[in-house]
Parts: sequence; C-alpha cells; structure tokens
Amino acid sequence: MSLSRNHILNLLAVAVFGLFLWWAEGHLSGYQVQIINLIAINTILALGLNLIYGFGGMFSLGHAGFMAIGAYTCALLILPPLQKKMIFILQPLRWPFSVLQAPFLAAVLLGGAIAAIFAVLIGIPILRLGGDYLGIATMGFAEIVRVVANNIPSITNGALGLKGIPSYANLWWNYGFLFVGLYAMIRLVNSNYGNALKAIRDDEMAAKAMGIDVFRYKIEAFAMGSFLAGVGGALQASFITTIDPKMYMFTLTFNVLMMVVAGGLGSITGTCIASAVITILLEWLRIVESPMTLGPIHIPGIPGMRMVIFSLALIFIILFRREGIMGMRELTWDDIFGYLGRFKGHE
Repeated sequence: MSLSRNHILNLLAVAVFGLFLWWAEGHLSGYQVQIINLIAINTILALGLNLIYGFGGMFSLGHAGFMAIGAYTCALLILPPLQKKMIFILQPLRWPFSVLQAPFLAAVLLGGAIAAIFAVLIGIPILRLGGDYLGIATMGFAEIVRVVANNIPSITNGALGLKGIPSYANLWWNYGFLFVGLYAMIRLVNSNYGNALKAIRDDEMAAKAMGIDVFRYKIEAFAMGSFLAGVGGALQASFITTIDPKMYMFTLTFNVLMMVVAGGLGSITGTCIASAVITILLEWLRIVESPMTLGPIHIPGIPGMRMVIFSLALIFIILFRREGIMGMRELTWDDIFGYLGRFKGHE
C-alpha cells in the first residue's frame, strides 16, 4: 500500500510541477523563466557529477570537457547548412558536418553519447588512478578539449565559436530531460548495480574481495555521468544560442562541483536542492559585481566577486558541514509522512 501511495504521489507531484511550468511560461518575466531553465540544466549536470563522484567515488574535474563535447555536437547537428556557411568565416566547415542536420532530440542524445564514448576512451587509462591524481588527469582532459576546440576552426569555428544556434531548449525540453534523467538515476542507485557502486566507493579492496568487477563498474559509471554532462551541455548550447571555447574553463566544473558538495555527496535530493539554490544565488549575486552608491559612499563594481563569495561559502561548508545539506540522505514520501505523524503525536 505504501509503494502504491508513493507512485500516485509521484505522479501528482509531476503533474503539479507541469502545471507550474505552464503557468510560468505565461506569467513570469523572461529573466525569471531563464533562471528556471538554468536550474534544470544545472541539475542535470550536477546529477552526472554526483553519479561519478558521490556514488562512484571518482574525483573527476573534467565535467566542462564533456559539456563542451555535447554542446558542439548538438550545435553542429541542429544548425541549418546555410547558417553554417555564414558562421564559418575563418575556414569552411568540413564535410560531413557542413551538410548534416538532425532533429533536436536526436542531437541532444547524440551529444551525450559522444561524450560517453570519450569518457570510455579516456577512462580506460586514467581510472586506474585514484584520488587527486584522477582529478588532475580529468582536469587535463577538459583543458585539452578546450584548447583543441580553440584550434580547429574547420570544425568548431575556433575562438569565434558558434552563434545563432536554434533555441529549442525551452522549459518543457529541459525539464523533460531532467525528469527522465532523475528517474533513471533513482532506479540505478537503488538497484543492485547501485549497491555495488556504493560498495566500491566505500571500500574498493573489500568490493574486489566480494567478486565485484571494480574497473568495469567505474568505467560504466564514468560513462553514464559523462552522458548526462553531454546532455546538459547540449541543452545549454541550444538555450543560450551561442558557445565558444572560453565558456568551458575550469570555473564551469567548479560551479557544478559546488552544487554536488553543497547538496551532499551521494544524495540525489541534496543535489536537486543545492542546484536550485546555487543557480538562483549566482544570478542574484551579480549585484555585487555592479557599481553601487550608498548615500555618499560609492562602491565600484568588482568583476568576479560573486565567485569569491561562493568560494568562501564552499570553504565554510567543508569546514562546518562537510556532509552538505542532505549528507547521504534522501527525502522520501515515507519520511514526510513519518515526520507529520510524529508532529501530530507531539500535539
């Protein structure tokens, strides 16, 4: 009965959220709708990194590289051939990219798939490393992707980037991908596969002794997390309609890592909450980078100050609440009803 109730409540929650999205499209400002879209995209990115780091125990700093792969793949597939000729002014776009065009859904999924293929190719040699060494290796991969994108103008248009990307990524596409990814990840981490992955994270040697193929599980988790990064990058490219190599620097990975750590490593609920809160704060704190006048006092704008504030916030989280908002806990309907029952009992 509890399981049936939870399924019904989940469907009702999705329906209510769908009504909210429908209402938001017609009643909220363009800027507010943009923030709601960014929450969905950032949550997809954070879920991918949480699968790699929070559930798999692999300290990866290469998320920006996989995002770039997904973004450029999707953009090249959805741009019309005529527009590609107009954009590529340094060198003509190479065949077959010059004539290829695909539907948005196929382009996003292919962007994620290409990112996953690259994850497998680099994961085979570098996932034998551990800890900080793995983080440095994946960060190096992300930097390689950025530099290569900057130096192959016949495919990526070099430093000029890609402009005028069709804006298909609206609220329905972004949250549709988010809900599908969220459902798949919940089923994954609560399955036997997820239990084995968490066992590897907690004690790799013990997992090997139990007969778990540690390397295969790591490669698969790394590829699935990178797939989500590629999907998030593809949606982001279509949403902002312009991309260039400078977008995919380490600071982008840092933003996603901050969401995962703040929410709680190994907590899907925490990742969703932290992604929403941090995305909103990153927008609201732009005010600290703008000049302000408080009576006779004039405070000049300081570019990058919001990232300084978030860096300090991350330090405080690590020092005083290392487990993040949720730790490794999840918020479930059973927990909510249990809390309500205890609250009524106290009354």
